[in-house]
Amino acid sequence: MGISGDVFEAEPHLEDDGPLAHNVALVHNLWAYGKSWYAASTVSNEDALRLDSADAQKAALKLVDRARSEAKKQSASFAKLAQWIADVADDVSLLDVEHAWCSSCFFETEHRKSNRPVGQVAVYVCQGCGAATLPCVAPGCRNMAVRDRGGVRIPRFCAEHRRDIPGFEKAQKTFGALHDYEEYLKYEKPDLARASQIVVGSAVVAGVALPLAFLAAPAIGGALGSLGMFGGYAGAAATSHGLAMLGGGTIAAGGLGMAGGTAVVTAVGGAVGGALGASVSTAYLREDKSFGIELLRPGAGGVPVLVANGFLTGGAGERWGGWKDVVDARYPDSPVYRVRWGAKELKDLGAFVGNAAASTSGTVAARAAAMHATKAGARLLGNLVGPALVAAELAKNPWHVAKSRADKTGVILGDLLARTDAESYVLVGHSLGARVMAVAAETLGTKPGGPRIQAAHLLGAAMGARGNWDALTAAVDDRVYCYFSTNDRVLNYLYRTAQAGEVAAGSSGFQPASSKIENVDVSDEVSTHSDYLTHVAMK
Repeated sequence: MGISGDVFEAEPHLEDDGPLAHNVALVHNLWAYGKSWYAASTVSNEDALRLDSADAQKAALKLVDRARSEAKKQSASFAKLAQWIADVADDVSLLDVEHAWCSSCFFETEHRKSNRPVGQVAVYVCQGCGAATLPCVAPGCRNMAVRDRGGVRIPRFCAEHRRDIPGFEKAQKTFGALHDYEEYLKYEKPDLARASQIVVGSAVVAGVALPLAFLAAPAIGGALGSLGMFGGYAGAAATSHGLAMLGGGTIAAGGLGMAGGTAVVTAVGGAVGGALGASVSTAYLREDKSFGIELLRPGAGGVPVLVANGFLTGGAGERWGGWKDVVDARYPDSPVYRVRWGAKELKDLGAFVGNAAASTSGTVAARAAAMHATKAGARLLGNLVGPALVAAELAKNPWHVAKSRADKTGVILGDLLARTDAESYVLVGHSLGARVMAVAAETLGTKPGGPRIQAAHLLGAAMGARGNWDALTAAVDDRVYCYFSTNDRVLNYLYRTAQAGEVAAGSSGFQPASSKIENVDVSDEVSTHSDYLTHVAMK
């Protein structure tokens, strides 16, 4: 079996067929091996030495050395995993078969037992995704867990008993009205994997390996792997591989990005509103205990409106978050929901911005790290491992952590909206809350036949001004309104500094505009980043 493709592509091209060509797990682990080997072979010091200061060069060279070393380790790890998958999948029984839910692809599939030497722990192969599986050890459970390479030293539980998803059947279904989302998110089975966690050094390794469906879809693999919640199956390598697939918009280093949010829930197709989307949302919600959707008023039949605040508006004690007057004026008859998210991240970011000294610290490191979003940065840091290394560099930066949380929240929200029976929604957000709504719109736009976005109102949006906005407007019936102010010092200076010179949409509007995007200059009304909710009337 031969595969080829561009290093930035998530999916390889099969050059010739073979008996295992349809084993998704094998194909993608081979692809990850090829890409990590390429990264190790091509990463160079040249671009680092072209930076304009000695400090930036030093920081970049350090990243290059780490990238090269990590790529070599990952290459070897992926090769071993691909070889093992091929070994177990090449010799399976046609008689010893289990029909059960798979904790890798989350579908009910056929699992054929591999003919292994006497004394080895059983290995089954999912005929849907190619994952290596074995029966869940929970008493009475008939689901299949993911089996990692080598001996099984700790109990293996299925995705339900690991609480990767609320439930296999539930994860495929809708739940009606948006305010019913909490019932949908309730787990159907106890968390048995939690009780079996073991500590290895300073790392906690969960009782089940990273599901192979996540390796089959590298963007999802990287997304969940980067959260530090999954172990086994070369988890660190899967993390870097997946992050690389998301390009410059990595999860930890500034979030999914406008394209990345969509990539996470659609990497294997049809994930929004399905089991994979449920898995992504479940993982993110474990991080953010403050997430919630509150019905502010039931409305009288208008299109439901969702609002989300940023870090300088909407304190925890104010139920409406400052939105009541501006929403009442534009959508007086609509039910209104408030999305609460990232309480800790927004609090930390508010303190960060409030300290003028802190707001400019770490600029050199941020500038060097931001290079991974450029072609030169991709060459500099390696196409595979660079983003993960950059993520580590920025993991403690309050701006990038909060921006990451906004993107994750947008993915959660988009998946939840896709499960409702509403025909359309209006999305409204300020600052990073606008970013939440933009990612939610992109995510929802990948769901064929799902709810539409009647309109999106983005006020002082903390997101880049330039891009291809087709995905953002794909599900929008009216248009996306971008309210911007050239007087917004938070976006003009702090955002641009943190983003290594990138201009915010809230400072200049979206570029290029289109028939579905309308830039609204509110510079005469808005003098500060916190003025939007009290000084802007939505169109």
